[in-house]
Amino acid sequence: MVTDYFWKNKKVLVTGHTGFKGSWLATWLINLEAEVYGYALDPYTMPSLFNQLNLSEKLHHKIADIRNKQELTSYIKLVQPHVIFHMAAQPLVRESYKNPVYTWETNVMGTVNLLEALKEINHNCAVIVITTDKVYENQNTFFGYRETDNLGGYDPYSSSKAATELAVNSWRNSFFLHQSNIKLASARAGNVIGGGDWSDDRIVPDLIRAIKKNDDLEVRNPNSTRPWQHVLEPLSGYMTLAEALYEKDEIELQSAFNFGPLYNENRTVKEVIEESFKTWKGTWIDDTARNHPHEMHLLNVAIDKALNLLHWKPKWNFNETIFHTMIWYKSQHEGKNAFDLTLEQINLYQQS
Repeated sequence: MVTDYFWKNKKVLVTGHTGFKGSWLATWLINLEAEVYGYALDPYTMPSLFNQLNLSEKLHHKIADIRNKQELTSYIKLVQPHVIFHMAAQPLVRESYKNPVYTWETNVMGTVNLLEALKEINHNCAVIVITTDKVYENQNTFFGYRETDNLGGYDPYSSSKAATELAVNSWRNSFFLHQSNIKLASARAGNVIGGGDWSDDRIVPDLIRAIKKNDDLEVRNPNSTRPWQHVLEPLSGYMTLAEALYEKDEIELQSAFNFGPLYNENRTVKEVIEESFKTWKGTWIDDTARNHPHEMHLLNVAIDKALNLLHWKPKWNFNETIFHTMIWYKSQHEGKNAFDLTLEQINLYQQS
């Protein structure tokens, strides 16, 4: 699990630091006294967690496009980070149907630009490329996908992330695997929830907006099963992996890792909604009949590799995950400071 002293005074670059997960990660790293650098576009939601946390005043903040290879390379050469978390992406499945080319340019070529820029780092650096649990060729089975299973991707988002994994593996084998100062791994997690996500077409933000407006939440696929997890769970996995990569010269760590809940914690969308309404009351209706873009019904991932090699395991069960998520939104709505709320939950998680 996360070792506090490791991060003190480390230079850490987070691409996509203005997004939901990036904002949580940056806050955690700041709390551990890391020297945090961010490279991303302006926040794409209104409101945005990044702005709610006032993070532009708390880290080295650069607004730029991951597709700009020259600018990205120059920034990495300037920073010379000890750890990189690559999170910059077009992260939404439904948006990828509307803008498939942009999705691939950002997710695939943006990552390739980063991989090339790593050649400008002249000291030891651990690099974690964050993809998604949707990289697998989904057969709609109850079995959890393992890191060695076939990659696939029905929609443009999922396929772009599978292609990202191929790029990471290629650059690792071609340039970084043997006797290199760069240690490169990828991390696969998805269906992350937590306070401060304001994206469109995600179940929890949609639920919060419906509650605030006193509207019925329209639910596309209430019986779909996903490996829901609080945002702090995969972030702790990414950080644990980064520590191991940086400190150990073990080839097996330079690979892909799944981060998700224990298998018996997977739940349906309907269960997420009903559990959420226990903390903050709302109503919902089944909207399955409408003609929505294709989404998989079942998705599970196996986390045995992270358990065995990293000694990482999730801390919060399903009920705790939903409670901490909903209490963040409810407390913030009632006037509590977002940064204080976020730090409280980070500290609570670390002490769990």
